[in-house]
Amino acid sequence: MTYSFLQFGCGNMGGAMLTGWLASGIAPAAFTVVDPHLPQAPASVRLLRTAPTGEAPPRFVLLGFKPQGLAAATPAITPLVGQGTIVLSILAGVDLATLRARFPQAGAVVRVMPNLAAALGKSPIALVGDGDAAINAEVTQLMAPLGTAEWLSDEAEMDLVTALAGSGPAFIYRVIDALAAGAADLGLPRAQADRLALAMVDGAAALAAASEHGPGELARRVASPGGTTQKGLDVLDADDRLASLMRDTLRAARDRSAEMTEEARAAG
Repeated sequence: MTYSFLQFGCGNMGGAMLTGWLASGIAPAAFTVVDPHLPQAPASVRLLRTAPTGEAPPRFVLLGFKPQGLAAATPAITPLVGQGTIVLSILAGVDLATLRARFPQAGAVVRVMPNLAAALGKSPIALVGDGDAAINAEVTQLMAPLGTAEWLSDEAEMDLVTALAGSGPAFIYRVIDALAAGAADLGLPRAQADRLALAMVDGAAALAAASEHGPGELARRVASPGGTTQKGLDVLDADDRLASLMRDTLRAARDRSAEMTEEARAAG
């Protein structure tokens, strides 16, 4: 497939997506990045400080800046969106209705929620849009190098998916850090505890991804009655403490995503 991308903003998430696409073999010349702050773009990717003028609309326009910047950015982006353009948005909290109002001429608007593992081709990618089946299939193919695409049947699910798949890596990093810190408090050198915790999580995640069993069953299989693992699990499971903590964590992130949606709507 021949691609043409115009990417507005190339911060951490936009940069991770660009890295994943380039690693998959998409030609760098297919990309134009518009970012006034990016020091440099990957080799052979065109970098502009302001939106181009007098150019034909590309197939894909990716909105990769902060959600608060949408109103200010719209006037420069609108002339570059045509009927054959698919607008991809990673703007947290900006719903399809707001995007469609900003870019009424677009062939489709699609919300995309990846995480930084897109750079490695290992991100879950939640999608919801207003295109037809053919456009959805095209977007699915586009996202394939970045990870696993999951189309949502209801846009209302995006807030929770944002909390789980978008914010989730930060929560897991905190868990890894807490495991290493706990081991260090109990006597291991911190650097060694960090290495062991990272290696353990890497292997556990790979095994879980390859296993026919769910994570809950895998935990049960690791534990032996009365053994060391079971003693640790008893602490995590006491009073439903770990499950409650995760619910509260996801609820807080989900509710903030919903608040951001209302803020974006209010901003027009």
